[in-house]
Amino acid sequence: MPNFKIVSGRSNPALAKRIAAESATLLGAVSIRNFSDGELWVKYDENIRGEDIFIVQSTQPPSDNLMELLMLIDAARRASAKRITAVIPYFGYARQDRKDQPRVAITAKLVSNLLTEAGADRVITMDLHAPQIQGFLDIPFDHLYASPVLTRHMQGADFGDLVVCSPDTGGLKLARAYAKRFRTSLAFIDKRRPQPNIAEVMNIVGEVSGKNVLLVDDLIDTAGTFTNATRALKEEGAKKIWGACTHPVLSGESYERIEASPIEKVLVADTLPLRRESPKIVVTSVASLFAEAILRTHSNQSISKLFDV
Repeated sequence: MPNFKIVSGRSNPALAKRIAAESATLLGAVSIRNFSDGELWVKYDENIRGEDIFIVQSTQPPSDNLMELLMLIDAARRASAKRITAVIPYFGYARQDRKDQPRVAITAKLVSNLLTEAGADRVITMDLHAPQIQGFLDIPFDHLYASPVLTRHMQGADFGDLVVCSPDTGGLKLARAYAKRFRTSLAFIDKRRPQPNIAEVMNIVGEVSGKNVLLVDDLIDTAGTFTNATRALKEEGAKKIWGACTHPVLSGESYERIEASPIEKVLVADTLPLRRESPKIVVTSVASLFAEAILRTHSNQSISKLFDV
């Protein structure tokens, strides 16, 4: 049995169990409950003094998920854990990474400060919406990418004459990674966003007419941008359209929009639990990638080969 412990909050216990299984260990025993007024309470149910602790917890809303992570870090520090690594498959609030209008909070920086102040010694996360967040923390930060896992899942599929497309200019680096793996051309959609969660497609840069399209993004929230992109691609003469996305946030009417769109299937990672199943959404696990990062971190080996974009 490895001499480290993997524990989990309540945001995504299924992924945590898969990571533990891939690491040839069991999840550590932790008690988490809410008092009648809603306050959280956490406790490690076994001795962790001198242990290398990995806390698996995504920080999607509600804010209890973030608070659970901070409290688990604090409890581990006060229980004399040797090293505390926050494994955050989905880093919530990453879209609030800058001051894009007056009098707003840079919440991604605030969350980064909270992680450090709580006592985290290291952070491992995946597909940050804003990669510069790595610089918000003064502790080691490992940024993994889901593209190797997602493309491996798609191997063997007959995509025909394929072009990889990003739904906006911000996702070009990610789309280029997929295009490189599939050895195909790249396109992107130039769009403007008149207000939050509302996207207006402007024009498509790249040749998509008569081709099949793989539309890739780091996350799908309301699915407005994603589904508007599929319709714009269809109008430009695209044939079949598939999707690939790391974080299935899928809030609001996202499921209905995806199911009503011309997209064939959307492949997503299990960094977040789905609210419900959908015939158009296929889930694949990134547990093996996180497990490898944990094992290499514990044994102080390089994990640079996992930073595969």
